[in-house]
Amino acid sequence: MQRRFRGPPTAAIVVAVAVIEVVGTVFASARQPDHRAPDALGFVLLLAGPASLSLRRRAPLVMLPAAAASVGAYLALGYAWGPVFLSLALAFVLSAAAGKRWQTWAVAGACASVLVAAAAASGDEFALVRAFAGTSWLAILVLMGEGIRLRTERVAERRRQREAREQAARDEYRLALARDIHDVVAHSLSLINVRASVALHLGEKDPAQFRPALEAIKAASKDSLAEIRQLLGVLREDAPLKPAPPPRLDRVPALADDARRAGLEVGLTQPDTAAVQQLPDTVQEAAYRIVQEALTNVVRHSGARKAAVVLALEGTAPDGKPGKQLTVTIDDDGAGAAGVPEGNGVTGMRERAAAVGGSLSLAPLTPALPRPGWRVRAVIPLAGSLAGLPPEPERETR
Repeated sequence: MQRRFRGPPTAAIVVAVAVIEVVGTVFASARQPDHRAPDALGFVLLLAGPASLSLRRRAPLVMLPAAAASVGAYLALGYAWGPVFLSLALAFVLSAAAGKRWQTWAVAGACASVLVAAAAASGDEFALVRAFAGTSWLAILVLMGEGIRLRTERVAERRRQREAREQAARDEYRLALARDIHDVVAHSLSLINVRASVALHLGEKDPAQFRPALEAIKAASKDSLAEIRQLLGVLREDAPLKPAPPPRLDRVPALADDARRAGLEVGLTQPDTAAVQQLPDTVQEAAYRIVQEALTNVVRHSGARKAAVVLALEGTAPDGKPGKQLTVTIDDDGAGAAGVPEGNGVTGMRERAAAVGGSLSLAPLTPALPRPGWRVRAVIPLAGSLAGLPPEPERETR
């Protein structure tokens, strides 16, 4: 993680200011014979100001009063003027930048009051002008610190927002991986379980069932292992942060074949291949995963004998605006899911549809019958990605 820049080291600031104040004051005092020359106490007071700057991180509330007290004592004792004000100026800027606003303005106001009172007591006609100039500089120093504080806060806020966006992207990425792994594992293991159950049930009566069952189990496990290996590969540190190419709708017939091998009679209706190939990858992946999860639920839970998968391109978007939409419908003649709480699979289908701007609904086909059948329907708007294409004929695969 990149370290935040916090300015120059405190020790470097203290040493630099101390050298400037001591050397500058020595030279300045030679041209001020009417002022007291720096002695041991004067040098102690000169160094007390820079030393107070060492408290900028440990005790920022003490830094500014200490600097002001050392400078005030130095001037009150009549020592020569010079760069003694440098430590006080930096203390004002650093205190305001650290967010100690009330204390900074209070000390600045106190210093301004002392300047005005000293000017009024001196009787010098230019003293008030100098006091006004000093007061103005105090305000400028505090405002400089406020500007540094505001800029630092804006930079920190932008950093927090960027980190929040990155964290949200990582969370979404993990969620997408979790959905993909769930879909692959649930689909493949369901088919393996069904074929193994069929083989065990009919194996003694009809040994010929063993070979097709084992072949189906082998094919399903091979495909699922390949997909899981691709999905888990992106979690390694040496792998790129991008999943394998997403599944497309041209692989839906393979899903239907897998369900048929599990004993389900599946009808499949799709748009023309040329129209399907022009669909965005995100739309194709969402539709594929919805079909995959729906067929898995039919095989595992519904007790259905037949299912129909219909993918269709329609010329009007759900909101009535010009455009096209892809509808994905999976009907079955099973017991349905009435009264059964939604599991992770249904939640994943809803999330996939919502991720591409669509919606998903589940409803019984004919509620009056004992086995009404069940319908899963997803509507995915294409946002004009196929605008201008003529309607494509549908083809049916059995």
